[in-house]
Amino acid sequence: MATSNVSPNSESNESGKSTSIPKVKLWTMFRLGLFQMALGIMSILTLGVLNRVMIEELRVPALIVAGAIAMHQFVAPIRVWFGQMSDTKPLLGYHRSGYVWVGAALFAIVSFFAVQVVWQLGFSLQSGWTSQSSGWAALLALIFALYGVAISASSTPFAALLVDVSDEDNRSKLVGVVWSMLMVGIIIGAIISSGLLRQIALNAPLEVIQTQVNRLFLIVPGIAFALCLLSTVGVEKKYSRYTMRSTAINREDKITLGMAMQVLTASRQTAIFFTFLLLMTLSLFMQDAVLEPYGGEVFKMTIAETTKLNAFFGTGTLIGLSLTGFLIAPRLGKKNTTKLGCVAVAVCLIIIVLAGTTANAKFLQWSLTLFGFASGVTTTGALSLMLDLTAAETAGTFIGAWGLAQAMARALATVSGGAVLNLGKSFLTTPLFAYGLVFTIQAVVILLALGLLAKVNVTEFQRNAKQAIASILESELD
Repeated sequence: MATSNVSPNSESNESGKSTSIPKVKLWTMFRLGLFQMALGIMSILTLGVLNRVMIEELRVPALIVAGAIAMHQFVAPIRVWFGQMSDTKPLLGYHRSGYVWVGAALFAIVSFFAVQVVWQLGFSLQSGWTSQSSGWAALLALIFALYGVAISASSTPFAALLVDVSDEDNRSKLVGVVWSMLMVGIIIGAIISSGLLRQIALNAPLEVIQTQVNRLFLIVPGIAFALCLLSTVGVEKKYSRYTMRSTAINREDKITLGMAMQVLTASRQTAIFFTFLLLMTLSLFMQDAVLEPYGGEVFKMTIAETTKLNAFFGTGTLIGLSLTGFLIAPRLGKKNTTKLGCVAVAVCLIIIVLAGTTANAKFLQWSLTLFGFASGVTTTGALSLMLDLTAAETAGTFIGAWGLAQAMARALATVSGGAVLNLGKSFLTTPLFAYGLVFTIQAVVILLALGLLAKVNVTEFQRNAKQAIASILESELD
């Protein structure tokens, strides 16, 4: 029997105003953050384990690996549909929670099927690339697309839930707490996965790797699903203000890709800043598919050791996010903070390449911690600056447009990393040079982004962009 998503003590009076819906407390904010922690844990499986196994152990071409994995990001526009569905069609008696639960169950199940296809693709390559290999590669891309659909089915209604259970005076705090838990999930996921894969020695037989990785993909998705349930059960019923909010809100889940591109290129300043953010995203995430294979091929690290690299990067990022918001940005200003972060990212990427010349795993770990810190500084500065470059009347639309465009940029970054690695391996003499090419291009791209950042003018934006964005939204309504 369907249950209502409005609790008995949260009825509205005749004027439509809430009489007794409680505000979410800090404890509930951290509890909601468990959902983001689950997504962080799951990201380790795809971009911390499978990429390493496919490229290093199964010898699948890096471009094929990156392209297949990136499919879960390329399907991001479907979040629009799931956002609209959760607005209008309750699932399991709830507007948001039902979608979160069903989506979480699906991405946990699909992830296990993905790893089974990975084995079939790898085994088919033992006699060279064949038509059978092409079939398995296509199926893997399809499964990762389904994985992305499942992620969107849960994460978009979850984002809408955060809006539903919060008010203007506590929403920024809620979002800050919840999204910081994503990085905590990446760290915890790396530690858990590394522990479960510790029995796999370097150059272990494929049968041993298959058994241990299958075990990992049974345990960790189960943990992630449990965290999604623990995060959301009872929250919507107790805290949601959805039924009282009849006015449409321009959230991320209502922004189409076409509208996103129009909004982000509405004026000279929005176009400049959007291009900067695009280049920044490419630079920060090109290594997603190739980092763990770099540790395996150049540093001779085991699968457990390369998976744990994500914990070092995540720890650095978490420290960078925290210190930037409280110490660095208030002192340097948002634009100077972003500039500092970009320079630091470029330097750290070169250090990562230099680490390869030593083949010292500790050197790589510390360089990734520094890279994570620099990424945290850059991201915090850039996102803070973005809020300044947002007309208040269209804030939801602008931020939603960037959220959708960023997802596509991350997908392109993942594919680009694999493509550059493939290219490097085809004409460079050593693996270090091939991987070094990826990191060097990342450094060049972030410096190009830095050049665009110098052209960003908040005053010009506030003078011209507001009217330009408003005209686009009016044309959409027409």
